[in-house]
Amino acid sequence: VRSLYDALYYVMGVDIFQKYLERGSIEIAPLAYMRGRTLDDSFIILDEAQNTTPEQMKMFLTRMGFGSKAVVTGDITQVDLPKATISGLAEVAAIFTGVPDIAVVMLTDRDVVRHELVQRIIRAYERYQQTANSKGAGSFGAQ
Repeated sequence: VRSLYDALYYVMGVDIFQKYLERGSIEIAPLAYMRGRTLDDSFIILDEAQNTTPEQMKMFLTRMGFGSKAVVTGDITQVDLPKATISGLAEVAAIFTGVPDIAVVMLTDRDVVRHELVQRIIRAYERYQQTANSKGAGSFGAQ
């Protein structure tokens, strides 16, 4: 959740963000509190979605009410779920490919907006993963 606050502080400024939070225009809530809700006229963000299960992802996506849009973000190479658990983000990316009115956007190392060294780190991990996969050693991101 801290990363979401950091991003909103950066984009909006702390004072404006706090004002919207106090008014209830912005709500930050754990995924577990979404069950049973319908979010009308809302812009909904699910961050770090690589750590959702398929059931949690479906529950989140079906909260959208009329006039709402949802954005789901995450990095499928950084899944922290138990090995036998499928990432809801990885699954939904496959399920929704080609579905009208739903876009699946995959970012690469070129999209990194952090220190340039982070791009090199990502490329190094990708090379390692490709080598491990070609040798049949498996993947650090496989679930």
